[in-house]
Amino acid sequence: MREWVEKMATDRAWVVIVFMVIVSSLAAVGAGNLYFRGDYKVFFEEGYGPLNDFEEMQKIFNKSDSIGVLVVPQGDTVIDEEILTLIQEYTDEAWQTPFSSRVDSLTNYQNTWAEYDDMMVEDMVLYPDALTPEDLERIRDTALAEPSLNGRIISPSTDVSLINITLQLPDVTDNTANVASVMDFVRDLSAQYAERYPNVAFYHTGIIPMNYSFATEGQKDMMTLVPAMLLLIVVLLAVLLRSVYAMVATVIVLVLTISATMGLAGWMGFFLSTGTINVPIVVLTIAVADCVHVVATMQYGMKQGMNRKEAVRYSLELNWMPIFITSATTAVGFLTLMMSESPVFADFGFLCAMGVMLAYVMSVTLFPALLAVFPVSAGGRVDGKAPAMAHFGDFVIRNQTPLLWGGVVVVAILSALALRNEVNDVATEYFADSTAYRQSVDKQADTLSGSQSIDWAMYVDEAGGISNPEFIAVMHEFTNWLENQPEIDHVSGLSDIFMRLNKNMHGDDPEWYVIPDDRELAAQYLLLYEMSLPYGLDLNNQVNVDKSAVRMTSVLKNLGSVEIVSLENRAKAWMDENGQGIRLTAASPSVMFSHIGETNMRSMMLSMFVALFIISGILIFALRSLRLGIISLFPNVTPALVGFGFWTFISGEINLGLSIVSSMTLGIIVDDSVHFLSKYKRARSEGMSTEEAVRYSFINVGRALLITTLVLVLGFSMLAFSAFRLNSDMGIATSLIILIALIIDFLILPPLLLWLDKDKPAADAAEPSSLKGEHA
Repeated sequence: MREWVEKMATDRAWVVIVFMVIVSSLAAVGAGNLYFRGDYKVFFEEGYGPLNDFEEMQKIFNKSDSIGVLVVPQGDTVIDEEILTLIQEYTDEAWQTPFSSRVDSLTNYQNTWAEYDDMMVEDMVLYPDALTPEDLERIRDTALAEPSLNGRIISPSTDVSLINITLQLPDVTDNTANVASVMDFVRDLSAQYAERYPNVAFYHTGIIPMNYSFATEGQKDMMTLVPAMLLLIVVLLAVLLRSVYAMVATVIVLVLTISATMGLAGWMGFFLSTGTINVPIVVLTIAVADCVHVVATMQYGMKQGMNRKEAVRYSLELNWMPIFITSATTAVGFLTLMMSESPVFADFGFLCAMGVMLAYVMSVTLFPALLAVFPVSAGGRVDGKAPAMAHFGDFVIRNQTPLLWGGVVVVAILSALALRNEVNDVATEYFADSTAYRQSVDKQADTLSGSQSIDWAMYVDEAGGISNPEFIAVMHEFTNWLENQPEIDHVSGLSDIFMRLNKNMHGDDPEWYVIPDDRELAAQYLLLYEMSLPYGLDLNNQVNVDKSAVRMTSVLKNLGSVEIVSLENRAKAWMDENGQGIRLTAASPSVMFSHIGETNMRSMMLSMFVALFIISGILIFALRSLRLGIISLFPNVTPALVGFGFWTFISGEINLGLSIVSSMTLGIIVDDSVHFLSKYKRARSEGMSTEEAVRYSFINVGRALLITTLVLVLGFSMLAFSAFRLNSDMGIATSLIILIALIIDFLILPPLLLWLDKDKPAADAAEPSSLKGEHA
């Protein structure tokens, strides 16, 4: 097979080029089938427990997708004629928001009070421009005394207020366009009011802005980071290879590889998301590494007096199997991501694995053909016997003992520190401080409350059961328990409404602000209240149709996954102890992300061991040496441990994006050890001593490993510029681990070989030529 490809790539180069371009172009057509999903639900698969609870709650009660408009005046209070006028007018116009089903604000809050024997239900503010100081004082006192307003709609200091728009988005797979239309409308509306009221600032929070940020930040990465990566590669290759034509050939291969990868993804029914938008950068980076090995060996051959076609054949002979092994191990690492609990990371792993293997095919077919027809020069000083690597190899051999034991100690310490990292996702911190969503979330946290929430649904087995005084009492006690939890900023529930109605029906006597003691009476109060509410402001968001379930909402501080899961577990334990016969479920995007982080980490730990087992088997088979295969475990396992040891100083928290890094990088970092050990194995098979074989490996592959590591590190570092933290953290951690892998391969692996393989030269015959390494 290799010989046939060598002959085709050199003797019929244009045939290979035309064929590969046509095939790649046909595959690339499928990219037209790709579409972008920006909603948070793409991170969860159908049937996922927390998602089921969330969707059950959405079906029983009204949907809770919403966008909150935080009104922040420059003055000291929102209880002001001008600001209340603004809130009332904004509230009225917000009903025109696409898909809106409800708008809640300070001005349209349905206030109740007693007037003789009647219960009155009316907007909190009817005519803001005619308010007297006494009216303003009454509004302030009422708002601060009402649990559903204080801390949720208006801050305790009354300096900010929230207008909450609830939406009924269509039940379709992709609501990205609908979310964009909602955001466009609300942002335009806020811009209009900002122009009319220059002393007021508007911030947008809630599920809809979060979904919108998922979509826009992902698309922004695709439009900026991928072109930037291509530009970086062009510069790097031009400088490192010192050949414009080699650089052009590489770029052609990269563009066709990415086009084919994304096109095949489209043909196979995949979609793009914030989780899979990184596929082009990953494939670009790894494809460059393949091409560097091929062109560097070709340039070495030309330095030795070969013509261009002979050098291409020489390069293919030496690189065919090592590059296949590194591509296969890298693909295995990515394929283990399919064990992830999150579908987007499973898709990411599959698409990257497919792209890596396509890059291999391109690097041994199209790329050699391009090199055969382009007037590629031998470049600058590409001779593998350059003094720098020879001197460095001598340094490592002379200092093998301190390097080995000092390195082992450092690795052990940093690996131990890795255990101090905590699996913790703070969903509100998924986006950089520079994004509008993050700024809005932080502003809300500073002035009103956190932007995360948990909806609690309490179910009983009988219709009308929520009017049972015993049930109301449990609901009230649970509300009080939630309010006393340190993670919670605000709780709103139906028990406060029952107590307020009981007071209203007894002449607003404060002593009657208690739970009604008669079930029929409580049911009548609730019915009377519901009949008095205007359209759109009913209780369907809190009570189901047959009155057998209620939903209450707790607004959280901006917490991490550990605190949220802990709160959920404590709440369910409280209900098990105090609410016999009541089923409690907790649901929200925050709950779902909190659980997926922990479950994904467990699945990724399993996948890492699976990948390690498979990759070790591949290396033992490829190197034809059990001893070298076992030795290779050290440089392949420790970089991730050391990298996460460093991560304790960078962050100390492992989020959803970082949970896949160990499995993903395992396949990539094997590349260095494979190339180094394959050269070492060849030298030993030819009768060299251990020291001579180590020196030979440094001379023949050291420079290529430096170049490929530089490309990989810079490539993944591009993700650090993403405003989406799951991507930026993943890029930083991956770059760090790849760099650490090279350091271990250069400073610890050679002394390890000198210590464990210092017996007579390997006697297992010469290695097949397909395993010979390249001179770079």
